[in-house]
Amino acid sequence: MTWVITRLCRDCVDQSCVDVCPVECIYAYTGDDLEKFPNQLYIHPEECIDCGACEPECPWEAIYEDASVPEVLEADTAHNALIMDQMDDFEVPEHDMKDTPTPDEVEANKRKWGLEG
Repeated sequence: MTWVITRLCRDCVDQSCVDVCPVECIYAYTGDDLEKFPNQLYIHPEECIDCGACEPECPWEAIYEDASVPEVLEADTAHNALIMDQMDDFEVPEHDMKDTPTPDEVEANKRKWGLEG
């Protein structure tokens, strides 16, 4: 088992999860192919130790255990795994403080991606 950051993170990129990850397996894309790797964070599936510390820290509710990813977001599991082939284009980001989203913003983001919250 591993954890997956879904598209609910796209363009939100809170980074609170980065601070709590004990093995620093949460990465940001630094390359140029933003179509393949949109602006979000990614969990390296072979480095993740399945501790689950990241999930409650995400104010956007974007992180799921791989077996629990909602069907509408299912493709995000394989998408996270793509980073294994391009690690030169990823780095563990430094945490930038961001405003915590409101519950309405979280729900609007879920609806945007087809997930009813």
